[in-house]
Amino acid sequence: MTMAKRERIYLFDTTLRDGQQTPGVDFSVEDKIAVAKLLDEFGFDYVEGGYPGANPTDTAFFSKKRTGKAAFVAFGMTKRAGVSASNDPGLAALLQSASDAICFVAKSWDYHVRVALGCTNEENLESITASVEASVAAGKETMVDCEHFFDGYKANPDYALACAKAAHDAGSRWVVLCDTNGGTQPAEIREIVSAVIAAGIPGAHLGIHAHDDTGQAVANSLAAVEAGVRQIQGTLNGIGERCGNANLMTILPTLALKPAYAERFTTGIPDEKLADLSRLSHGFDELLNRAPEQQAPYVGASAFATKAGIHASAVLKEPETYEHVPPESVGNTRRVMVSDQGGKSNFIAELKRRGVAVDKADPRLDTLIALVKEREAEGYAYEGADASFELLARRTLGRVPEFFRVDGFRCMVERRFDANGELKTVSEAVVRVTVDGETLMSVAEGHGPVNALDIALRKDLGKYQAEISDLALADYKVRILNGGTEAITRVLIESFDGTGARWWTVGVSDNIIDASFQALMDSIVYKLVKNRDKADAAEENAA
Repeated sequence: MTMAKRERIYLFDTTLRDGQQTPGVDFSVEDKIAVAKLLDEFGFDYVEGGYPGANPTDTAFFSKKRTGKAAFVAFGMTKRAGVSASNDPGLAALLQSASDAICFVAKSWDYHVRVALGCTNEENLESITASVEASVAAGKETMVDCEHFFDGYKANPDYALACAKAAHDAGSRWVVLCDTNGGTQPAEIREIVSAVIAAGIPGAHLGIHAHDDTGQAVANSLAAVEAGVRQIQGTLNGIGERCGNANLMTILPTLALKPAYAERFTTGIPDEKLADLSRLSHGFDELLNRAPEQQAPYVGASAFATKAGIHASAVLKEPETYEHVPPESVGNTRRVMVSDQGGKSNFIAELKRRGVAVDKADPRLDTLIALVKEREAEGYAYEGADASFELLARRTLGRVPEFFRVDGFRCMVERRFDANGELKTVSEAVVRVTVDGETLMSVAEGHGPVNALDIALRKDLGKYQAEISDLALADYKVRILNGGTEAITRVLIESFDGTGARWWTVGVSDNIIDASFQALMDSIVYKLVKNRDKADAAEENAA
């Protein structure tokens, strides 16, 4: 039996335009160039880059074409009412930009036409028609985002449809239905999209732009596809204003890996690129200088993590029992977490993943399990500190070289007035270490005592210094485990290096500086151990 021809779904990324509305996100021209390259190389069909003419960054970004394969899209408003298309400066900036395509935003809710634009319903329709015609005449692929379409349809279906039809009839390649406020439900999306198609706009010319204000942007996008739309707009990791946009990192693997969609549809992204999905997601977070979301679908560090003993035992025998897709299909990995709730299966699986072979009957395994449970009772959290667990396991089951010994450290925090009379807080740390019998002492100032300690500890490790030059801290979390000023403190530190690898380490103490130092020490030792594992593997391959 031959499989029916699959229909093409086009993926439109608006990270650089709508995603830039995210609080705390502000792309420079260089950032935009880097992200556009990532998206283009990955295989997205459209890369929307911003609003030329609206700000200097976007105007500079659109001074030249920034994509190779993907259509490079400029965003802007339809022409103003009462002004001809040839005399509208906003429209001129779009037509003159080095874009392949233009995405116009148009009001499709009569309430917004009256309140926001202050023009008549007919003038708004004329603005849509004239803008699309000017863009098509300039040789640009043209699309129209019908803003607030679903709310507009519910308030006045005839006018919302008239806006969409005006765009389509004027020659727009895509008419995109936007759930701008993010409150529409999947069943409503299906019903309204079906009505639009019945009114004469083919699904092959319709797109969906969903926001996540009820946590359903992905569900709404897929509901629209089921009803007939063939373009999906979204962003990397779902960034966007308020609660974010539809997350392409969730939509893409669902379309590609779930038979309900994969048997009917195809995207422009090849299967081998799908295996780079986790790297794309984490690389983008790195560019934003924020920690990846641990529980993100498909790409999160916990997406294929199992903690309960009975689940872990089943995963070891048959991964499909608790995994909806193979982790490697999206470039992720299976994790069976170790904690005081885990049985032997968890420990053996986690050790095996790390290249540490241990027999189920080995008494040292019982020692390790007892040690983990005892330390977790004290406040350590090994399920969230993979590197610290590996070091503890290696020390219990074998050995970890003593690369260096810390003989002592001291931290000072001083608050004083500087020469300009401004109040400043200065942190200084001194660390004494011994490497190969030689004592080294480092002093550093930092933004707070932990930062000063980190800099001082990594300032001079003798012959190991070059090995840790690419080591950096990505995140630092402090949790108070009980009340009072003498509380027990847990510190979790996330580190990464030039290879892109990331790992977590943990420290616990009644002193926050001591807890931080434990986690910092583990991070450096783990990096040195990892380097040696890599060197050993390279030697074996060469042999």
